[in-house]
Amino acid sequence: MTADTPLADKIALVTGASRGIGRASALALADAGAHIVATARTQGALESLDDEILSRTGRRATLVPLDLAEPAGLDALGLALHQRFGRLDILVHAGAVLGAITPVSHVEPGLWDRVMTVNATSSWRLIRSMEPLLKASEAARALFITSSLAAAPRAFWGPYSASKAAMEAIVRTWADELENSRVRAVLIDPGAMRTRMRAEAYPGEDPTTLPEPAEIGPMIVELALGDPGQPTAVRSFRAWKADREAQTPSV
Repeated sequence: MTADTPLADKIALVTGASRGIGRASALALADAGAHIVATARTQGALESLDDEILSRTGRRATLVPLDLAEPAGLDALGLALHQRFGRLDILVHAGAVLGAITPVSHVEPGLWDRVMTVNATSSWRLIRSMEPLLKASEAARALFITSSLAAAPRAFWGPYSASKAAMEAIVRTWADELENSRVRAVLIDPGAMRTRMRAEAYPGEDPTTLPEPAEIGPMIVELALGDPGQPTAVRSFRAWKADREAQTPSV
């Protein structure tokens, strides 16, 4: 481990790693020295991530094509990681789906089930499958990407808001149960970012007014390295960024 690679020899699992915040998190953790286990539904997008990690670090990632809606895949992933690494040091759960922006009474049952499965149930399944591996680490960090809509839902955002609220409840409960362990669970609200999901939700918005997902990378690494403190608080990227800018001396 060096100052440039403080996460050397650490194993980091990132879901939704093929694009957006998941991809940015995977690249930042890889740059910091971690070995990345990347999951996403699309093999080609994972291979593109692997190529970029190789060009930046000289190391390959472990690629796992996986649909978070398929429970057997998450269970098998836990077993595979146990057999290969015996532990997990960092978990970043960034995989999610938007669903439809529509009145609650218009939501199709199939869409509701998928949004809840991918955004909420998969969080529980990840915890269930990864907890023994995280507890085998000297100091594990489990980072879950949430949204302000979990605490402040708005019209037409029913499935997404409900799924993120459920995820937060699951993570908060788990964090309380981890009090006497070496595992820390963290909720992160990235705010509005220049992602595909944001473009789907706000097609008329100018994306150049939003921060790039890469900007959250240093925050992810910082939380993976340090003690996040109070486990029930949601970490805001905007607040983190403002704090860092305030600490930067003006020229």
